[in-house]
Amino acid sequence: MLDATQRHQYLIDQLNGCAHGNRQALERLYRASSSHLYAQLLRIVRNESAAQDCLQHVFIKIWHAADQYDETRAKPMTWLSTMTRNIGIDWLRRQKPQDATANEPLLETLFGTDDPEDDSMSAQQNSKLQDCLDTLSRQQRQVMEMAFFQGLTHSELADSLAQPLGSVKSWIRRGLERLKTCLTSGI
Repeated sequence: MLDATQRHQYLIDQLNGCAHGNRQALERLYRASSSHLYAQLLRIVRNESAAQDCLQHVFIKIWHAADQYDETRAKPMTWLSTMTRNIGIDWLRRQKPQDATANEPLLETLFGTDDPEDDSMSAQQNSKLQDCLDTLSRQQRQVMEMAFFQGLTHSELADSLAQPLGSVKSWIRRGLERLKTCLTSGI
């Protein structure tokens, strides 16, 4: 079993292998990261078949874009997770282009699909949540979405955003407090 540093280097080596056209490196990268990326996609698209299709697109994109990976700018799992998140969100947008909440993956995930019996209540909840999300600072909303969709820890978020760990923790804590206050008492 690899420790965190060894795993980090292993993933970098496999990405470098992919960049040089090594198919075995892609296979090893798939074995090392696909379960994490698939779980991330399931949280975003909430459909096993769609998550499997999106995962295939992720690895096709990795194969074609591995030469663009720069280990000085992002950890390998951060780079892979960002690519995965983008593909999952793109899939959601293609499914419901007319839906006003398609650009708000956090809203969609929290409320799921509308039930005809609950349309009125869901619309009110969506509206209230949208208003509450709009009260968050850009940083608070960004870290909360990354934590929610990518399952990143505070440390991973800090590394990904190149921000101090304390700032990231504060943004999350204050954002959650603001959402809770807003949702329970109004704006």
